Amino acid sequence: MRKKVEKFEDLVAWQRSRDLTKRVYELSRKGAFGQDYGLRNQIQRAAVSIMSNLAEGFERGKNTEFHQFVSVAKGSCAEVRCQLYIALDAGYLSHFEFRQLKSDAEELGRILGGLRRAIQKKRDQGH
Repeated sequence: MRKKVEKFEDLVAWQRSRDLTKRVYELSRKGAFGQDYGLRNQIQRAAVSIMSNLAEGFERGKNTEFHQFVSVAKGSCAEVRCQLYIALDAGYLSHFEFRQLKSDAEELGRILGGLRRAIQKKRDQGH
């Protein structure tokens, strides 16, 4: 039985986005990645955007708005994945780090997609 989601911190998607953001910050501070201020700041902002949009959308209390914010979060998740390729190609990440973080971002994207579908279903049912 699932626990009732009463606050945004209860959302699995938000919890996973927090983990991803923490890892993005850890890796983007190291070595040459930490010196590439443009890419470092962009990937950090994209990761933070996932968490923030989930929190803001949830707190607005309307499924229509929550659906839109989850969609934005999913887009930000794709942005993180794209920037991981840039970091890999620039030599800032090892193949192992890249694969691990990309896998985490892909899983989060699937979770966000499922959340978006569930919200849409509730909207369609008029709840």
